[in-house]
Amino acid sequence: MTHEILINVTPQETRVAMLEQGVVQELHMERASARGLVGNVYLGRVARVLPGMQSAFIEIGLERAAFLHIADIWEHRQNGHGGERPIERILHEGQSLLVQVIKDPIGTKGARLSTQISLAGRLLVYLPQDSHIGISQRIDDEAERESLRERLQHLLPEGMTGGFIIRTMAETASEREMQADIEYLTKLWSDLDGRSHEAAPASLLYQDLNLAQRVLRDMSTDETARILVDSRETCLRMIDFARQYTPALVERIHHYAGERPLYDLHAVEDEIEKALARRVDLKSGGYLIFDQTEAMTTVDVNTGGFVGGRNFDDTIFKTNLEAAQVIARQLRMRNLGGIIILDFIDMENADHRHAVLSELNRALEKDRTRLTVNGFTQLGLVEMTRKRTRESLAHVLCEPCPTCQGRGALKTAQTICYEILREIVREAKQFNAREFRILAAQSVIDMFLDEESQSLAQLGDFIGKPISLQVETVYTQEQYDIVLI
Repeated sequence: MTHEILINVTPQETRVAMLEQGVVQELHMERASARGLVGNVYLGRVARVLPGMQSAFIEIGLERAAFLHIADIWEHRQNGHGGERPIERILHEGQSLLVQVIKDPIGTKGARLSTQISLAGRLLVYLPQDSHIGISQRIDDEAERESLRERLQHLLPEGMTGGFIIRTMAETASEREMQADIEYLTKLWSDLDGRSHEAAPASLLYQDLNLAQRVLRDMSTDETARILVDSRETCLRMIDFARQYTPALVERIHHYAGERPLYDLHAVEDEIEKALARRVDLKSGGYLIFDQTEAMTTVDVNTGGFVGGRNFDDTIFKTNLEAAQVIARQLRMRNLGGIIILDFIDMENADHRHAVLSELNRALEKDRTRLTVNGFTQLGLVEMTRKRTRESLAHVLCEPCPTCQGRGALKTAQTICYEILREIVREAKQFNAREFRILAAQSVIDMFLDEESQSLAQLGDFIGKPISLQVETVYTQEQYDIVLI
């Protein structure tokens, strides 16, 4: 199926949307003030070794130290899994170390590192420390895999060190294109390696391509019908990059110069708003509820107003089938990662469960991010994981609500009233004030003037001091102050 890529560029931010049949399937954003770090190579300095966790903190010049686990140390992996050396015998504090970011900082966690360097081209990934030639798992035809391996080995210069992973795009590439990729990647590594001997610790040696260039390297395929860019300058730079590395795409890159904003024309802005919502409505009348927490993401499927089946089992089955397709698309758009639990509506029929799971797997085939689906558990939940390499869309565009502190709920006005009454009792025991004045939101003051007026009067009699009320319009429902006069 062909797709289009729309690129919206401002000096502060680049946004990329991939559309299939006019429907947004993926969203990517990169801000000038916070470019992603995945793929960047640093000369790090070991700040602290943690033998108990078999890991280390590495300074790479960021606000937070990055994290390196022993499983991501190339030397350790080379020794195999029997009798390997512990991390305290491999690393020591103050040691300089060539590292690459494999996962962006997320939340309070620092970046995740690896000492195995990999440099991505359009057709190949170069592994300078390895000698292995791997093939993308998406190429499943064994004859084709062997043919690609032989073609690459034929192109490699004699005595060349390092290994390669052949990407999916190499299936239709010519030998000349593969040769150009080899030369580009080996020169890139040579320059990087040379800089590593001269650079100071905790310095950046190599930064991955910007988002617009990564579109050409990673997202564009033979199925890309066109790439529309609303910035003439970015469009020209992309065409120059494409001429050098992806000539087949040059004719498909176009500058959009229309008066109406590109993302308004294709309703991408509306899709971004929908991707931030907790509730997603289904065409059938059902709906999904997405809850993203620190530990996992849960998706709850509900029938809502859908009663279109001949019987209730049919209604449930059709809602779950539609939900499987929408969930797969929403995972890509929201870039949700980690553990994901899908709570489909309970189905008694085993054939229905199998059909829904098959539909989910089919819809997930379009996802370029590595994932696993474990099927239905005994509780009727579908467990799956999706590799998390960068922040989700909600974490990029949103922040916790200052009113509820991210809880998604507020204490009621009555609950706040009772908190205030208890606080006044505590204050009255400690201080001999002439009067107590309550400063609170309108809803709380209204509660004191109506349902809780008797409670307030009783407290005034109990402490023997007057209690006055004052509305603070800038206060949220949970905020209040008690002023001693």
